[in-house]
Amino acid sequence: MHASLPITVLMNRLLAGPATALMHLFGRTPHNRAAPIPDFVAMQLLVFALLLVFFLVVRASLSVDKPGVLQHAMEGIHGFISGLSGEIIGRGHERFDSFLITLGMFILVANLIGLIPGFESPTGIPSVPLGCALVTWFYYHFQGIRQNGFAYFKHFMGPVLLLAPLMVPIELISHLARVMSLTVRLFANIFAGDMLTLAFFSLIPIGVPVVFLLLHFGVSLIQTYIFVLLATVYLSEAAAHHDEEAEHAH
Repeated sequence: MHASLPITVLMNRLLAGPATALMHLFGRTPHNRAAPIPDFVAMQLLVFALLLVFFLVVRASLSVDKPGVLQHAMEGIHGFISGLSGEIIGRGHERFDSFLITLGMFILVANLIGLIPGFESPTGIPSVPLGCALVTWFYYHFQGIRQNGFAYFKHFMGPVLLLAPLMVPIELISHLARVMSLTVRLFANIFAGDMLTLAFFSLIPIGVPVVFLLLHFGVSLIQTYIFVLLATVYLSEAAAHHDEEAEHAH
């Protein structure tokens, strides 16, 4: 039987009761009432707590005259994401930056935290990348409807109304496939990195595994970038219809 991580054991000791009550509220029964919180949920909660503390510390230490290291780091992250969304989305990209930054930072920290002994990457479990993919999917559709109203759904019908019976199923399948694509890409790469690192650590505890840790670090950065990049592209598509219709109206 898989032994729980130390952080999971601690959370179950502190939060087993509330967690069990919450599961009952949604009609779920935990397999173990004494330990209803699995490792990947505990790791997600830890990532959330770390990011919350980071944001609070940055907010409390903001300074125009003497910006600190954390402020410089956050400004760098904001500048990078804002530049990316500005190039892809264009005018009005600022309204999406906060979502993209939060999404990117959560995925990045979730990817990298598995490099710390005693922890594991929650993105190496399929349900976590799936959750990020679903949030992204619903968010860009919500923004498309928010910007265009129900006219947003016209692009599912294609440029010619006669092609609508053919285009609508194709578009629906295409958009649903995005959820699978985002999920599988992130999960497969992080899971493979974790397994490869663990395998070499078990065979050669010193020296060689460091190379795979660096590889895992690089893969974590790349997969975070790809996920945020694709989310930005999807948002650009959702917002573009609004901009095009506004231009035609003038």
